[in-house]
Amino acid sequence: MTVPPSIDPSRLLEEQLAQASPDLLRELLTTFVNTLMSAEADAVCGAAYGQVSPERTNRRNGYRAREFDTRTGTLDLAVPKLRTGTYFPEWLLERRKRAERALTSVVATCYLLGVSTRRMDKLVQSLGITTLSKSQVSEMAKDLDGHVEQFRTRRLEDAGSFTFLAADALVLKVREGGRVVGVHALVATGVNADGHREILGLHVTTAEDGAGWLGFFRDLVARGLGGVKLVTSDAHAGLVAAITATLPGAGWQRCRTHYAANLMSTTPKSSWGWVKALLHSIYDQPDTDAVHAQFDRVVDALSGKLPAVAEHLQAARADILAFTAFPKEIWRQIWSNNPNERLNREIRRRTDVVGIFPDRNAIIRLVGAVLAEQHDEWAEGRRYLGLDVLARSQAVTHPSEQEVTDQLTLQAITA
Repeated sequence: MTVPPSIDPSRLLEEQLAQASPDLLRELLTTFVNTLMSAEADAVCGAAYGQVSPERTNRRNGYRAREFDTRTGTLDLAVPKLRTGTYFPEWLLERRKRAERALTSVVATCYLLGVSTRRMDKLVQSLGITTLSKSQVSEMAKDLDGHVEQFRTRRLEDAGSFTFLAADALVLKVREGGRVVGVHALVATGVNADGHREILGLHVTTAEDGAGWLGFFRDLVARGLGGVKLVTSDAHAGLVAAITATLPGAGWQRCRTHYAANLMSTTPKSSWGWVKALLHSIYDQPDTDAVHAQFDRVVDALSGKLPAVAEHLQAARADILAFTAFPKEIWRQIWSNNPNERLNREIRRRTDVVGIFPDRNAIIRLVGAVLAEQHDEWAEGRRYLGLDVLARSQAVTHPSEQEVTDQLTLQAITA
């Protein structure tokens, strides 16, 4: 790949018009940008391309391809490479996104701490890292850590009430005390008053226990989290207790996907298909009354053949049907943690590259950068929930445990 050292405007225009290319503007812009970069690289080298000069301080060493998205289309640019040092057009291109810089920093830290393997060496080379010093890694991480910390500790009250919230945890491996241990990254997302989703927080804890979740939710509340009407999560006892202790007035929806797996653990394998079909039929109903009526029919159908399964389902009634208190059009968004699965897959895609993190700060750096990027995409995208349905959801009040017990007792008597 070669780039002309200068442009003859009239000749260039004649050639392009003769070709009658439909991408005339894109090709002209590509040529113009490549020529500008070539001229800038000549200035860095102290002499023009191919010119013998005593003032020359460096030499060219080919090009590296880089795509650049513009309104005219994607430009295939040729960024000049130098024999010594590097050249990069900061005035035109951004080196890396936050998550890419975080990944580079984490891999580099692993490399410098002596935890690298042959696989790690290949990763370093694939990221374009040839030589690394501790000062380079430190400088790389300093700016990134500041951005991630600001994102993790930002005030939440500016976004108004977060009507719906979802919480989940991911297990990651880290080196501590000379051995590899598993730690938990606690993540919460919410829907703000404008209808957009937000990443609310990230904590790394030794275990997914009540203390970890309690500290996590207390931090969210201290940063201004309020107006929560429903939290969707799995049935981790510490998580549920932390929700009750820190978010009074908020309901809890047990993730239907997680509950289905829990129910299957009490069901004979030969009956899995039948029980799953019955369970799904509950969620397929058109309105709240129909959901509860179908739930009763399913429990009755199971009571004769699988009494343990029926008892398990009846005990989880209030937890798995909490979504029915809210408008029908948003049930799919709130009855499970499935909307967060894409976010979890993206986190896994980045963290699987590292494998074992050198320390907890590296986890926060990489996962925090990934979450910050996703947060920005959600903020720029369309609303996740409409303002009208949010207003109706904010008017929902949850009955107390005594009221629920009285209601179930009354239903049993009348039946």
